[in-house]
Amino acid sequence: MIDVIIAGGGPTGLLLGSELRLHGVQALVLEKDAEPTRFVRALGLHARSIEVLDQRGLLERFLALGTRHPVGGFFAGIAKPSPGGLDSAHAYVLGIAQTSTDRLLNEHASDVGVEIRRGCELVGLSQDDDGVTVELADGTRLRARYLVGCDGGRSTVRRRLGVDFPGEPSRVDTLLGEMAVTAPPETVAAVVAEVRRTQFRFGVGPLGEGVYRVVVPADGVAEDRSVPPTLAEFKHQLRVYAGTDFGVHSPRWLSRFGDATRLAERYRTGRVLLAGDAAHIHPPTGGQGLNLGIQDAFNLGWKLAAEINGWAPDGLLDSYHTERHPVAAEVLDNTRAQMELLSPAPGPQSVRKLLSELMDFEDVNRHLIEKVTAIGVRYDFGDGHPLLGRHLRDVRLKQGRLYELMHSGRGLLLDRTGRLSVDGWADRVDHVVDVSEELDVPGVLLRPDGHVAWAGDDQAGLLGQLPRWFGEPVN
Repeated sequence: MIDVIIAGGGPTGLLLGSELRLHGVQALVLEKDAEPTRFVRALGLHARSIEVLDQRGLLERFLALGTRHPVGGFFAGIAKPSPGGLDSAHAYVLGIAQTSTDRLLNEHASDVGVEIRRGCELVGLSQDDDGVTVELADGTRLRARYLVGCDGGRSTVRRRLGVDFPGEPSRVDTLLGEMAVTAPPETVAAVVAEVRRTQFRFGVGPLGEGVYRVVVPADGVAEDRSVPPTLAEFKHQLRVYAGTDFGVHSPRWLSRFGDATRLAERYRTGRVLLAGDAAHIHPPTGGQGLNLGIQDAFNLGWKLAAEINGWAPDGLLDSYHTERHPVAAEVLDNTRAQMELLSPAPGPQSVRKLLSELMDFEDVNRHLIEKVTAIGVRYDFGDGHPLLGRHLRDVRLKQGRLYELMHSGRGLLLDRTGRLSVDGWADRVDHVVDVSEELDVPGVLLRPDGHVAWAGDDQAGLLGQLPRWFGEPVN
C-alpha cells in the first residue's frame, strides 16, 4: 500500500510530495497530462512563498531564474510605493514564469524521491477505514493510506467526494495568451498606457524577441472555458478595446479564464484531503492563486506525515482545514473586492479613487500588501505572545540564519537562554541555543511550517505546547 497518492502534478502537488518525503513518507504524484504545460498562468511568487522556499533550501535555484520586483501596486493595480516595515526578510516579488516554477519543483521532488507518473488520470475513488482505492482512466487500481486532491479547479477528487463548492460563477471572462506582435514597441506601450487608464483588465507586455503576453477582456462568458479561444477572437477584442490588434500573429498558446469565486465546504473527508485550486478558486487579481496552493501544501505536509508516522496528536490533521480554510476565505474576499475596483463603472471607480487616497497612509498600504503576500496570516492558537500563530521571518543568528536551520522540515526551538529543553521530543524538534539582535524574545518554538507555536522563557509553558503540536514525548 502506498502512503499517499497525490492527484495533480502542479506546484501544490509537487511541494506536498516533497514535504512528505522529508519525513520518510512514500508519495506518488499522478498527473493526467503527459507533458508539462506550456501555459504561463502565474508570473511570480510573493513573500510568504519565497520564505517557504528559503526554509527548505530551494530559494537560490529560483532566484537564479527570477527577477526581484517591489511589492507596491499589487492591490487592484493601484500604484503605490512599497510600504516600509514588512515583516519579512524577503519583502519583494520574485518574477518567475510558472513553467519555471513547475520545473524546479519537479526536479526537487524527483531529487528527494517522490514518484511522479505522467499521463495518469484519476477517474474514481472509494475509501474505507484503512485506506483509499483510486481508479485510473486505463482501468488501473491503486491503494493508498491517504489521497490528496491537488487537481485544480475542476477537481475530480472533489467532485467524486461530493464536497460542496459554494460561491459565485464567472461574471466576466478574460483572454490570455502569448503571441508575436508586429507593431513597434513604442506604439504598443503608448496604446496600452492609454487603454489602461480605464480598462484595468487589459495588457500587452513584452516577453522578448517580439513576443508579447496579451490580456484582454473577452466578449461574454464562455460555456466551456476549457475550449481555448482563437487568434481571431483575440484580434477582435483587441480592436474593440484598443482600436488596433497590434498585428498579433503566431500564437504560442491561447487560453481564457474567468472570475468565478468558490471555496470547498471542507478540506478533509476521512482519508481524502483537498489542496490548492481543488479547494478554492478565485480571480487572479494580486497573483495569489499559485502562492495560496504552495502555502496549503506547506501547512499540510508535516501534519499528514505525522499522522502516517504515528506521532500526530489528536486533531493535528484536522487543523489543516481549521487553519487554511479561513485563509482562503480571506483571499476570496480580497479578490472579490479587487475585481470590483477593476470595473470601469462610475461607482467602483469612485471607490477606487477613495481607496487610493487611503493607501497614501502607510499603515493602510502595508495592511493590504500583507494580505496579498500572505505575511499577515496569523493562525488562531489562542491567547498569548503577539508572535503566537504568526510566521517568523528569517533572522540572523551568531551561527548563521534561522531559515538555514529549517531545511529538514522538523520543529525548532530557538533558545536564547540556554535553559530550555525539548527532552522527549528530540526526534521531532531541533534545539538551537543561539542569539539574534533581530529577535526580542527569550525563546520561540516553531512548527515545521515556520509558525510560532510558543514564545517565552518558561519551561513549564513550553512543555504545555510541545504535546499539542508534536505528540507525546519518547522516554
